[in-house]
Amino acid sequence: MLYVNLFLGGCCCFRFDPVPNSVCVDGKRLRQSAMPVDPVSKVLDDDNLLIEILLLIGYPTTLICASLVCKRWFCHASDPAFLCRFRKLHPPCLLGVYFKTRANRSRFVPMLPQPPENNAVISRASSSLDAHKLILDECNGIIFTKTFNNCDEEPRSIHIVLNPLCPARGMVIVPPFPCYGRQDGYFYKFCQLLFEEEGDGLSYLCVRGELSNDGRKSTVYVYMLQDGVWCFHTSATTQLPCRPQILNPLLVDNKIYMTATQSEILVLDLTASSFSTFQVPQGLVIGYKRTMLSRAYDNSGVYLIHLNGLQLCIWLRTGDNWLLVDTIYLREMYAKLRMPDHTNWVWINQVGVNAEFVFLRMGRCLVYVGIKCRKLCKVYEMTSEDRWLGRVHPCMMIWPPTFHALKDGPAGFVFWPLGDVIVFCFCVVALEAYMKHL
Repeated sequence: MLYVNLFLGGCCCFRFDPVPNSVCVDGKRLRQSAMPVDPVSKVLDDDNLLIEILLLIGYPTTLICASLVCKRWFCHASDPAFLCRFRKLHPPCLLGVYFKTRANRSRFVPMLPQPPENNAVISRASSSLDAHKLILDECNGIIFTKTFNNCDEEPRSIHIVLNPLCPARGMVIVPPFPCYGRQDGYFYKFCQLLFEEEGDGLSYLCVRGELSNDGRKSTVYVYMLQDGVWCFHTSATTQLPCRPQILNPLLVDNKIYMTATQSEILVLDLTASSFSTFQVPQGLVIGYKRTMLSRAYDNSGVYLIHLNGLQLCIWLRTGDNWLLVDTIYLREMYAKLRMPDHTNWVWINQVGVNAEFVFLRMGRCLVYVGIKCRKLCKVYEMTSEDRWLGRVHPCMMIWPPTFHALKDGPAGFVFWPLGDVIVFCFCVVALEAYMKHL
């Protein structure tokens, strides 16, 4: 009853005069009998208005709760067109970061402050680590780890923990990378696990790069995981004008982007098994830990993030053209942190999807830079026990949300524990949020 009273009390302030045009006598309005208008029904029975209210929720976790009210609300909340609008208004937030400071050890540090709505998912993200797991990569809540000192499993096996934010999906074990012998005159360059989402699942690629001893020829081998076995997929060789720089391989729309030279990016088309190159923006020089690539959220292009001193430049390539999206000058933002001056020792550690944020290593500190919000804050400072600060792996709120399966019930309602509480609490919050935006 408490939630009912809160709900009805909150709605009272939204009531309108049911007889706005009644005649006045001596400055007083005549009372006429009329059926009162129920403001709750007037709002919640209007599908268009209800959708606008749902858009104001702000958190995927609360959106899932709203979908439990009834089948009608579930259909609105899970509709792909609605979710597309929701994401534009409320992009998935950064929950925290995984990184390594000692051999075979990873840790999780939450990004603070966080709203109470994210407490549960942050707890699950943190609990996915143990003393023998090393984070290798993370994508949309899916954590790739490497397990050591476990006699029951292959020592070099890579564990894919499918969504610690959604434990029901379980865990998949990926076998060790395929064995291979290097070509004469070549040396090993890199071997990396790449993946992309396909519907409700993932496809896994093992990409191995080799470079000729003179640095003028590069060969890339690609293996695909099929039924738990690595199968050779394709390979390609290309000539390079000089020894390439190190740039993070990036898989976007069946193409792998890599570095070629200080002014060119190499693209391996997995469909055609062929290489191509394109120039970076004029005047830009690719540098080690100064340049990184990031994919656009909808795979419509590739971002290039370049650090020049304390200036960040973000470029977007769509088609054959580069567009300078943003330029951020960090010196003034950095001065507000009141940290020891390490501005001469700064490099890029990691970038986010859609170039939404950048993590910088500044001396012994890990620093977060929000591109759109122009926010710079210290995330972590190395202690005397830390040996190094490894590559950062951001942990993002999963998207799209994982909705519960509908359960049978009369009038389209979902029978769920504490369902009445969810209904009334949500209605109060939703209506308040809606009125604030009027």
